[in-house]
Amino acid sequence: MIQGKNVPALGFGTWQLRGEDCVRGVDHALSVGYRHIDTAQAYGNEAEVGRAIKKSGVARDDVFLVTKVRQQDFHHARVLETTQESLKKLDAGYIDLLLMHWPNPDIPLAETLGAMNELQASGLVHHIGVSNFSPTLVEEAQRYATIFSNQVEYHPYKSQTALVQQAQKEDYLLVAYSPLDRGKVQGDAALQEIGRAHGKSPAQVTLRWLVQQGVSTIPKAGSDQHRQDNWDIFDFELSDEEMKAVFALGK
Repeated sequence: MIQGKNVPALGFGTWQLRGEDCVRGVDHALSVGYRHIDTAQAYGNEAEVGRAIKKSGVARDDVFLVTKVRQQDFHHARVLETTQESLKKLDAGYIDLLLMHWPNPDIPLAETLGAMNELQASGLVHHIGVSNFSPTLVEEAQRYATIFSNQVEYHPYKSQTALVQQAQKEDYLLVAYSPLDRGKVQGDAALQEIGRAHGKSPAQVTLRWLVQQGVSTIPKAGSDQHRQDNWDIFDFELSDEEMKAVFALGK
């Protein structure tokens, strides 16, 4: 639980999914059991994501829906305008979590987060956060808003220890994107060995490793089988030694 809110530990990322492939992918993910769906204005698929949620028959309030504002749209007026556009495309009534997609040193954080605070106060956005922020930038952002989440690239080969520790201390949600390092984990001998002990794949071991740290993760999967496989990580647990062996891959 983060700031009094339960967020599904495993989500479905929609980067690079377009058109009917996106609609079908999100619809299938929801049928499997996913309830955390991640998109962004830059992905060009918000309308398809919204259509899939409606099509799925899953109650809107049961889905934790995330989108992100492009860094070129961080000026106050553009944050408000583009979020209204996202709301229309998603046709979901509200956005559970609105993120700043990347840092933009040319626009003050106070301006961007001030606009996001207004959206939160209006009820159109329930939580606000950041993406690809360092611990120092998160600290700065916290001066202007209650930061619910920071979404970053995190997998066994990219250590994020400082952010994991900060998230635990400051009670915000750390979300890992590209958790499988674009498929590279599948060929890793150490992950294969751990997987054999549990009857699991290296990808499943990796996702389990993230979830056991209290990190939420949003793997993208283009096929029904991969979406199902990624979901099947809640029937086993990694030992302390296995967790350490995965951490060692990032050193």
